[in-house]
Amino acid sequence: MISATATSLPARPSAVSWTHARALAHSAARPSPARTVPLREAAGLTLAGDLRALQPLPAFDTAAMDGYAVAGRGPWRVRAALRAGGTWENTLDPGECVEISTGACLPAGACAVLPLESAAARADGTVAGPLPPSGRHVRKTGEDAPAGRRLAPAGTRIGPALLGLAASCGHDTLPVHASPRVGALISGDELDQSDIPRPGRVRDALGPALPTLVAELGGVSCGVRHVPDRPAGRLAAAVRGRHDADVVVVTGSTSVGATDQLRRLLDDAGARMVVDTVACRPGHPMLLAQLPDGHWVVGLPGNPYAALVAAHTLLGPLLAGLSGRSLPALPHVPVRGPVRPARGRTRLVPVAWDGSAARIVSGHGSAFLHGATMSDALAALAPDWADGDPAPLVLTPG
Repeated sequence: MISATATSLPARPSAVSWTHARALAHSAARPSPARTVPLREAAGLTLAGDLRALQPLPAFDTAAMDGYAVAGRGPWRVRAALRAGGTWENTLDPGECVEISTGACLPAGACAVLPLESAAARADGTVAGPLPPSGRHVRKTGEDAPAGRRLAPAGTRIGPALLGLAASCGHDTLPVHASPRVGALISGDELDQSDIPRPGRVRDALGPALPTLVAELGGVSCGVRHVPDRPAGRLAAAVRGRHDADVVVVTGSTSVGATDQLRRLLDDAGARMVVDTVACRPGHPMLLAQLPDGHWVVGLPGNPYAALVAAHTLLGPLLAGLSGRSLPALPHVPVRGPVRPARGRTRLVPVAWDGSAARIVSGHGSAFLHGATMSDALAALAPDWADGDPAPLVLTPG
């Protein structure tokens, strides 16, 4: 039970490294039980078992071009016309052929396909042309995959290509892990939800951004609610009331100021703290905790860019773990640009592709999202990074 009373904060442990924070968030999670769904319902979910070929691919010798399936040397007498989806039950003898369409089943006795543009129809009803090498323009049975081959491992996120592959293998259903449900609580008395903010106030940038960010990270948004800082206890009640979510994301209230309640309420509730501050800039007050009832709480800073960094540090890996996906490996590329690393901390900066390297995009103050808007990734710059050194990239779709 989450108490609405405020108590003194527990002693703050040492901040964990950015790399270790990602690993902790991922390893702390356990995926939901597997269930089986039709292909049409599987998009965006995660495979809970290996995808295997139920039959050879292709399942029969197939014409790879429009033309003539030929037997022996020409000229060839045309026996039939064969289109995709049809079969010809007879066997070609040497000197015979069938007109054939791409994708059609090669008839027995055929040794190759003579492309239409290489063939010459003659007045006597035969077809002439150069003899193709044996097997030319033919996709052999099982050349893409034999029956039983693993085509995608458990833990693969299901997208359009995998759905098409599963269908081509003969699957009508897939075993999946459901995507975690994520509810957002936006805290702060200073936030306006519309129009130009009044003096002394700021516009809420995270409320509109979080549902899309949650979807990009592999979760399902359960909606955004705004929670005032006063009276004390409103945030505890809001966290307690998010029964619709597996993960509750709280923005703001992660520091130790007079209005920051998140750590107090987690301590009162007996939550298990997995990550309590990260040695990075921006976003270091971020946190990840699990409530006694199994629900997760992710605390993000209130500044928009800092919150984006924290979401990719903790929320993304947590959702991957809850979905049964592996922690994404990060590409390392040279990063160039005029920025100073943060002493003792990993610095996260937006970057854009510049050939085989990445260049730092300006406009990445903790409250400013312009750089992130124009970027392709976030680069994690180690404390000893120098201009041009490789750094790991967290790819950001939007």
